[in-house]
Amino acid sequence: MGTAAVLAIEEASLISLLEKAKKSLPHASGEFVLDFSAVHRIDAAGLRAMEEFARFAHKKEIQVVLRGVHVDLYKALKLIGLTDQFSFVG
Repeated sequence: MGTAAVLAIEEASLISLLEKAKKSLPHASGEFVLDFSAVHRIDAAGLRAMEEFARFAHKKEIQVVLRGVHVDLYKALKLIGLTDQFSFVG
């Protein structure tokens, strides 16, 4: 298994960074880490982008790990049923 790819996500450019990550997924092996430590809030468009990203990663059989997710962001992901699509680390 190769080294996990890591991408830092910023709140202001969440959607474009998820698109960038989606383009990197076909080259990833095993797991892909998104560092969310700089994201404190997420809007509806961001949640839709997260949902789409999760579906895409699942099709590619890539495990997505979210690092540094703040409690409020976790609650938003839980509310729409996305927490089962990701692994979480501190």
